[in-house]
Amino acid sequence: MPGPVCPLPVDGLSRFMPMYLLLDGEGTILSVGPTLARVLDGIPPPGARFEDLFEVRSPGGAVTVAEVLDRAGQRFRLMPRNRSKIGLRGVGMRLDEGRLILLNLSFGIDLIAAVRKFSLSDADFAATDLAMELLYLAEANAAVTRELRALNLRLEGARMAAEEEALTDPLTGLRNRRAADLLLERLCAAKAGFGLLHIDLDYFKKVNDSLGHAAGDHVLATVSRILADQIRADDCAVRIGGDEFVVIIVNRTEERVLRTIAERIIARVSDPIDAQGSEVRISASVGIARSVDLTPCEPARILAEADRALYAAKRAGRGRAVLLAPQGN
Repeated sequence: MPGPVCPLPVDGLSRFMPMYLLLDGEGTILSVGPTLARVLDGIPPPGARFEDLFEVRSPGGAVTVAEVLDRAGQRFRLMPRNRSKIGLRGVGMRLDEGRLILLNLSFGIDLIAAVRKFSLSDADFAATDLAMELLYLAEANAAVTRELRALNLRLEGARMAAEEEALTDPLTGLRNRRAADLLLERLCAAKAGFGLLHIDLDYFKKVNDSLGHAAGDHVLATVSRILADQIRADDCAVRIGGDEFVVIIVNRTEERVLRTIAERIIARVSDPIDAQGSEVRISASVGIARSVDLTPCEPARILAEADRALYAAKRAGRGRAVLLAPQGN
């Protein structure tokens, strides 16, 4: 009795179906396509059977190739039993009255991983296969996605930098009036307890008049560093304009604590400052206000109370801190 006859010679199958698998009717592998051989780590040894090389993922319960075709018709999913971890999809049919079985496999959704793992090129696919075109499209899409992500990161960084610049005093590096307003609005809305120190530099005008604005800017920068050194990370030091500053002490409303901070600032500011080779002496007057003294607490109102206390400190002789009883409660 003549042996089974394949309708195409092996070289023809390899050309049209580089991932073909030809088996006899009992499931013994007769030949494989060149691309499939790479996936299987080489041509299977003589006598190798379908179930020795593949684990059937679909249809469920099938093990042999005959069971696959009986249960799934022409579509199925396989996983090679080697360590490639590349899933395969396929179609198959019986030939020569069931004496041959021909399967044509593809990578499906694992195409990109397979191309990378096995270093596949266009020559490893049939001329009519769109696999490489799809891969190029996927790579182009990935490149565009990466570029868009990078662009979004750059735009976000620029936005954050612009916001930071908009909230920062350029001369001193402290927060500016806008930042103070935003923080006060948030603290008042949250009904959070906080203290506010309104600081004005005494005798600063004399520095500008006698030594010039460069010396005055140096003094302002020095005072700014003093303020930053005297507060915690959660607190906020602000230059609101000219030689006026505000310090917001978050979650502390005790009079003793606020006075201690104010007095430390006054003492440090009173130290001599070297400005362009000249020794400069200034002092600081501080008005203190507390959110707990105001019902309701509103940004404009607490700033007004601190300003009122500041002028009381000025009238009392400067270089001191004053906390007044609030008006209109």
